[in-house]
Amino acid sequence: MESAKLYESCRSGLFFMAGPCALESRELALDVARHLADMAKRLDLNLIFKSSFDKANRTSVTSFRGPGMSRGLEILAEVKETTGLTVVTDIHMPEQAAVVAEVADVIQVPAFLCRQTDLLVAAGETDRIVNVKKGQFLAPWDMDNVVGKLRSTGNEKIWLTERGAMHGYNNLVVDFRSVPEMHAFDVPVVFDATHSVQKPGGQGASSGGNREYVPVLARAAVAAGVDGVFMEVHPDPDKALCDGPNSLHLDSVEPLVKQLLAVREAIS
Repeated sequence: MESAKLYESCRSGLFFMAGPCALESRELALDVARHLADMAKRLDLNLIFKSSFDKANRTSVTSFRGPGMSRGLEILAEVKETTGLTVVTDIHMPEQAAVVAEVADVIQVPAFLCRQTDLLVAAGETDRIVNVKKGQFLAPWDMDNVVGKLRSTGNEKIWLTERGAMHGYNNLVVDFRSVPEMHAFDVPVVFDATHSVQKPGGQGASSGGNREYVPVLARAAVAAGVDGVFMEVHPDPDKALCDGPNSLHLDSVEPLVKQLLAVREAIS
């Protein structure tokens, strides 16, 4: 789908980004994508498949990162061709932006990198939708400067994502006042329902999490007025190679999505 059309379609109702944290394998990516595509068709959802080719900010040097950009983009291209879903993936360096934009419909900037000017400008210059996750260390009003950097490229297709703020050590909390605060920049706001229950570095060499709170926070976010919901999902989260403790089980996605659509309908 043309980037501008995708952006406008996502402004007309609640949209979703979902998929495994990292591209563990071609088979897993396609299995999850097919499941999500079937659900999206049944429920008439605007759903974007998400997964990362490289998780460059893992806790430990020994942590699984993904297949790398070349192989990862091949898998994402196959997901698009096979399922018809649009895709979103992360970039970590400016030189990745143009290459990734040849496949990805949405370029995502990770939270830890949300203030990196060169990265933001490179993402903006692709003319793709750019989704920037708010840093765990930033107030929501500080994202105004992030939006300004992106808009300096002439790109107005911007999403901002709330994913919790640091609260002491190894813990995050969500302040839902960030939703209207970031809406004030005239951009759609997304809620990252799974990273918001993460416990960064909470298991020593990896992050922990409390996936049981994902539905609670997701419902609260939709009630607060978010435009989109981001969820990392996996058919067996306890065996996931990345972010398993905060990932939602694939079988739990559809019941939650139905709840979120009902909440959205109730507040409309």
